[in-house]
Amino acid sequence: MVEWVLSTPVMKHSDPSPMDEVTSGGFAAERRKPGRRNFVRVVSWNIERGLQFSAILDFLQSADADLILLQEVDLNVRRTQSRDIAGELARSLRMNYVFGKEFQELSYGLRAHSQAVPAHHGLATLSPWPLFNPRVIRFQRQSNFWKPRWFVPRTEIFQRRIGGRIALVAEVQIHSQRLAAYNLHLESKGKDELRVQQLRETLEDARQHTESSFVFVGGDFNLNATEGEAAAALHSNGFHDAVRRPELPTTATPFQSARTIDWIYVSGAARSDGQVHNGIRASDHYPVSATFALS
Repeated sequence: MVEWVLSTPVMKHSDPSPMDEVTSGGFAAERRKPGRRNFVRVVSWNIERGLQFSAILDFLQSADADLILLQEVDLNVRRTQSRDIAGELARSLRMNYVFGKEFQELSYGLRAHSQAVPAHHGLATLSPWPLFNPRVIRFQRQSNFWKPRWFVPRTEIFQRRIGGRIALVAEVQIHSQRLAAYNLHLESKGKDELRVQQLRETLEDARQHTESSFVFVGGDFNLNATEGEAAAALHSNGFHDAVRRPELPTTATPFQSARTIDWIYVSGAARSDGQVHNGIRASDHYPVSATFALS
């Protein structure tokens, strides 16, 4: 999705927000669980709002995933027909899900029965397995690019928003093993310095899980995580690249050069085999997946 650039100063975000409440739902009771196996399959995908819902659903139905991390997920937004994208995907896939709000979209809202219905944009984590303890980390360091200004019209082209970038955290119980998943969408505006600060905040939080269980950190990082300070932060906290295809671009947009910015990292020594699904054209990002061997 092309986003319009005005300026990229940085602000501190510390105030608690009612948007930090996590929405959840469960449809996995109708689904037959995968049999006991010695691997876990994780998919991460920026689905570009859910604009191509049917094609997105088709891929996810074929993915055989234990855990799905989705970024750029719409809720009650006009551009996606006011749908609950996360809830509809979970229902169709017969999975459990949690949804965390990044932003309230100020120019895409609705009115129903003379009342405003807020439009939101965020992250969703889905699994056929039980999900526990979902929560949002709203990063302390944020770009102020998105916030409303009196001199910027609240029209769709300018994407005025309230909120900020987040990590959506959830634990997943697969048979007898409890895993932790950090679903990320790091800032698309500004420099890598800001994104690295948001990544470090995530990794600091993840330390509470890394000694007792596998931890997955995946999503749209908006940077090359195999280079520079991002790579140093991940490696120093015990994470390694699980997809292991850094030479393959993960974006597909005609307006910008292709980039490798979507990642799945795992803590510890879990062996993995990964893939960039660059034959899937249902978003301006390709899905990435990793299959982890569990001891």
